Amino acid sequence: MSDKELYQQKKQAQLDEWQAKLDEKKAQASGASADAQLKLKEQVKVLEGKIEEGKAKLAELSDAGDDAWESMKDGIESAWETIKSAFKG
Repeated sequence: MSDKELYQQKKQAQLDEWQAKLDEKKAQASGASADAQLKLKEQVKVLEGKIEEGKAKLAELSDAGDDAWESMKDGIESAWETIKSAFKG
């Protein structure tokens, strides 16, 4: 397995983990009070957008040639830090 494939798998696993956390937030919203539901729904909307950004970055990586993907790593790492921060906030 190439370095690119290993990197993609690692990033996909992180996206899957974040998706599971997002699903938990959605479940919390359904059992919360009206005010809490509004707040959680806004958080879910933001997090869904961040996950979509991550998926787009992975798609770009997948389309990149074996030589070009190394140059994309900084942008991907930056996107992952942004997503990570959104999930902490």
